[in-house]
Amino acid sequence: MTPIPNSIAAMAPDLAEWRQDLHQNPELGYEETRTAGVIAEKLRAWGLDAVETGLGKTGVVGVLHGKTGPGRAILLRSDIDALPITEETGAPHASQNAGIMHACGHDGHTAMLLGAAKHLSENRNFEGTVYFCFQPAEEGGAGA
Repeated sequence: MTPIPNSIAAMAPDLAEWRQDLHQNPELGYEETRTAGVIAEKLRAWGLDAVETGLGKTGVVGVLHGKTGPGRAILLRSDIDALPITEETGAPHASQNAGIMHACGHDGHTAMLLGAAKHLSENRNFEGTVYFCFQPAEEGGAGA
């Protein structure tokens, strides 16, 4: 097994914080305005080459070019919506939005994709372009 690079392992507290924040503030499909705002703010702060918002109503796409030259492109995707379910976990980071929760792990997916964007933006040690797609309304809302 390949060990996790130190720079990624060092991000673990941030990843947990981002996931817990998203988990506490879930939003249903096409209503992910806070979520999209948090995502766009982070991508801009990390210096991505472009950040587009409002795609598919509440989606976000970040674009990052590698520093070793042009080449192929890849799209990495995460879903950002929650489900109309009341959370009864009692977790300290439980949903603060009545009747809505991240029951399918989209908070984790989003945190992981943010982590990938942060890591790659800090290094850019690749050829080509990476598109980071944060998709709304995957849970039955035809966002996919």
